Amino acid sequence: MLKTVNRLLLALAGLLLLALGLAALAAAADLPRRLGVTPPEGYSWTGPDEVPLTDADRTQWRDESWWWWAVFAVLGVLVLLLLWWLGAQLRSRRVRTVLVDSGDGAGAHVRGATLEDAMAAEADGLRGVRRTRVGLGGRQRAPRARVGLLLDPDARPAHVVRELRDGPLEHARTSAGLATLPAEARLRAARQDPGRIS
Repeated sequence: MLKTVNRLLLALAGLLLLALGLAALAAAADLPRRLGVTPPEGYSWTGPDEVPLTDADRTQWRDESWWWWAVFAVLGVLVLLLLWWLGAQLRSRRVRTVLVDSGDGAGAHVRGATLEDAMAAEADGLRGVRRTRVGLGGRQRAPRARVGLLLDPDARPAHVVRELRDGPLEHARTSAGLATLPAEARLRAARQDPGRIS
């Protein structure tokens, strides 16, 4: 979700800056006059000596009672959205520690990287798996696993996924005392080595 929001915001900001840059370039080069193009009604940025906002443009709504309320409302919403976006960027996407139920009510913390390494090492031993990457996201009490598997060209994906679920993921879930460990597995086949005969 956050990646989609980031891409959308970057695309919108890029399009806005591109439009402003093209408008400034056209006005500085006096293109509307040279090409004989009539700008839209009320468009004041038509030549190299013009400004984007004239005094009349900037002050035309100042005497209206709703104007300042609208300005502050829009700016307030914009500030809140930017603060939310900044907080989402700063928040770590990976779980640093996993809270393990030790049975005594206190619990214990296990480093997320340690659990990731253990799952990756076990998954690397599965038949047909060349390389594994594991990442833990979510929260301390409810982590989620993201597993990336590079498979041999002759590996059977359904078999690998079953072994991954019943092996590394189940072992990690039980050892951490978790009720569930949701996981997303991404499988990619390695390229066939031309010199290798199956």
